[in-house]
Amino acid sequence: MAQKIVFSGIQPSGSPQLGNYLGALRNWVALQEDYSCRYCIVDMHSITVRQSPAALEKNARDLLAFLISAGLDYKKHILYAQSHVRAHAQLAWILSCFTYMGELSRMTQFKDKSQKHEDNINAGLFTYPVLMAADILLFGTELVPIGEDQTQHLELSRTIAARFNNLYGDVFKVPEAYITRTGTRVMGLQEPTRKMSKSDDPASANVVYLLDEPKSILNKFKRAVTDSDNTVRFAPEEKPGISNLINIYSAVTGKDFTDIEKEFEGAGYGKFKTAVAEAVISELEPIIKKYNEIRADAAFLDDILKEGAQKADAAAEDIMRKAQKAVGFISL
Repeated sequence: MAQKIVFSGIQPSGSPQLGNYLGALRNWVALQEDYSCRYCIVDMHSITVRQSPAALEKNARDLLAFLISAGLDYKKHILYAQSHVRAHAQLAWILSCFTYMGELSRMTQFKDKSQKHEDNINAGLFTYPVLMAADILLFGTELVPIGEDQTQHLELSRTIAARFNNLYGDVFKVPEAYITRTGTRVMGLQEPTRKMSKSDDPASANVVYLLDEPKSILNKFKRAVTDSDNTVRFAPEEKPGISNLINIYSAVTGKDFTDIEKEFEGAGYGKFKTAVAEAVISELEPIIKKYNEIRADAAFLDDILKEGAQKADAAAEDIMRKAQKAVGFISL
C-alpha cells in the first residue's frame, strides 16, 4: 500500500528558534517513518516582506542545514527550495483565477502583516494563500501537518481544490489537516501568552534560538516570566509562564505534566527553570554539532538542493499537466 503524501513548508526568515524545532521540525522527522514527505523551504513566500537578498540566501542555506541536522532524510524524501520548482508559481496563477477576493481579504495573516508593514501592502501579501494552496495541491498532498491555530489557510486550499474539481473533475486531492499534538506549542519566555517568534528582536530574552550559546539559553530560561506562586503546576489560564516551561520540559524529556509536577513539588521556580534549560541544551547539543559540520560544506548543500529540485519537479509534473489540460492550455 502506497504511503500517504505529506507536505509542509517553512520560511527562511532568520535563525530557527525553539518553537520551530519543537512545534514543527521534530514532528516532520517523526512523520518520515509512516508517510512520503515533501518538505519545502518557502523562500518565495518570504519576499512578501522586504528582504536583504544576501540575508535571504544565507538564511535559506542555514535552514537547509538545520533541517538535515534535525533528522530530515533528504535521500528517502523530498527536501528542496520553493523557488527552484517553477510549477509552484505556474499553479499559483491558475488557482488565483479560481479564488475570490473576499476569501483572500478574510485571511488573518494578511490583516496582521498589513498592520505591521503599512508601507508595503503588496499584491503578493494579499495572494500569499493562493501560492500556499499551490504548494500543497501540487503534489497530491493528503496530509498537511499544522497546529490548531493554522487551519485557515488549509481550509482555503481545500475550498479551492473542491471548486476546481467541481468544474473539471478530480484533478486535485483535497488535503486533510494532520493536527500535531498540543504539547509542542511554545510560547515566548517573556510573553507567555504569545507564540515564540523569530520575528522578535534577535537580542530579546523572549526567544531561544537554536544557535544560542548554552550560557545564553540558561540565562534566558532563568529570566523567564512566571508568577509569585512558586509552585510548578500546569494551569495555562492561571499560570501561563510556568505552564509554558512545563510544556517545553515535557516536549524535550517526554515526561507528562503530572510526573513533572511531582518531580518538582516543593522545589520552587529557580530549580525548575535550570532543569528546563539543561534539558533543552542537552537536546540541541548534537543537532548544533552536526549543523556546524554541514553548514561548512557549501558543495554538499548545493547538491542536496539540486537533487531536491529534480525530485520535486518530477513529483509535481503529473498534477501540473492535469491542471493545465483542465483549463485548456495547449499540450505539447
